[in-house]
Amino acid sequence: MKMFKLIFNFYINASIHVAFGVYAFLRITELYYDLPNNQILNYFVFFGTITGYNFVKYAGVAKLHHRSLTKDLKIIQIFSLFAFLALCYFAYQVPRETLFLTIPFCLLTVLYAVPFLSGFEKSLRQISYLKIVVVALVWAAFTVLIPFVDADKEINTNIVLMLLQRFLIVVILILPFDIRDVQFDAISLQTIPKKIGVKKTKKLGLILLIIALLLEYFISDLSKVKTPFMLFFFITILFLMRAKTDQSKYYSSFWVELLPVLWWLLLLGFDNF
Repeated sequence: MKMFKLIFNFYINASIHVAFGVYAFLRITELYYDLPNNQILNYFVFFGTITGYNFVKYAGVAKLHHRSLTKDLKIIQIFSLFAFLALCYFAYQVPRETLFLTIPFCLLTVLYAVPFLSGFEKSLRQISYLKIVVVALVWAAFTVLIPFVDADKEINTNIVLMLLQRFLIVVILILPFDIRDVQFDAISLQTIPKKIGVKKTKKLGLILLIIALLLEYFISDLSKVKTPFMLFFFITILFLMRAKTDQSKYYSSFWVELLPVLWWLLLLGFDNF
């Protein structure tokens, strides 16, 4: 049991779980628009997520405590190195046009973690409300825009609506994390729950979910994608409404981040039904 817990914690802390969430969003886009299952791009995004998230989460910690890193953090660093090497391997096989498109979003990820404002003391992560916007924008770009460009498909109004919907859904999925972190975030870090309170944050999330639902009816009229989305919609409402500041350890980091994977699996089930 102890070994299982260690492996599970590594799975969460090494950003493997969040990478599966991004991967699931990418596969959802492929299913919605009958795009080919581009494994090279999918693995590129998967390992890129692990590399990017671990850089954001642990770069500052490693810099401050490089001489006394815990064993777990050292293992994550080694794992991140292998993930980065895998990223480079798949990046070499991704078309040049697609790679060029990823550059501004990769740069946003770097600036999210590396201080470059106010005398190099602030990163994008520390600017009020910008944290959630940057994360949602990067996720939406890598899971909607980039697969279309890679497949050499025309970007039309329908794709723009899907891009907006994906942006909103990612914002909604981040809200339980921000609610959890209210008691830990610095006063200067003005997240949405810190600024408007937990109850109003949940109401905002519900409004955004309803907008995402309305967008769904413009994006597709196929029942095989609408039914899974409705199930995802109601499950997400449940997790959003039950989010609280003293939530369990894995409430957001496992269950909330599992929701994109659940949506993808529901889509696969209805697609094969």
